[in-house]
Amino acid sequence: MNNWQDMTPQQLLELLENGQIDRKQIIDVREAFEWDFYHLEPSVLIPMNSIPTRMGEIDDSKPIYIICAHGVRSAAVCNYLEEQGYSGLHNVTGGMAAIASLNGFQYD
Repeated sequence: MNNWQDMTPQQLLELLENGQIDRKQIIDVREAFEWDFYHLEPSVLIPMNSIPTRMGEIDDSKPIYIICAHGVRSAAVCNYLEEQGYSGLHNVTGGMAAIASLNGFQYD
């Protein structure tokens, strides 16, 4: 049983628009080429395979929002970070593909 929460892209964008999220707490776990194609500014790019060596860059004192292309890798990263003692984790379901769609951009 995980303690992290799923959230919709709409919820994430609403929190951003209302200034309720420190944008540095949005961790994009896709690869650099995916980031270059489309990303949220100024989210932080930490590719999934880099998470173990870059966990020190993730501030656990605030909620953490993990995003990938469609929500699969981000769920795996939420599981991993939770196992490492992180809390306040949120998986953005639908990922950047859903956010792109909401913003009128064809992601894939």
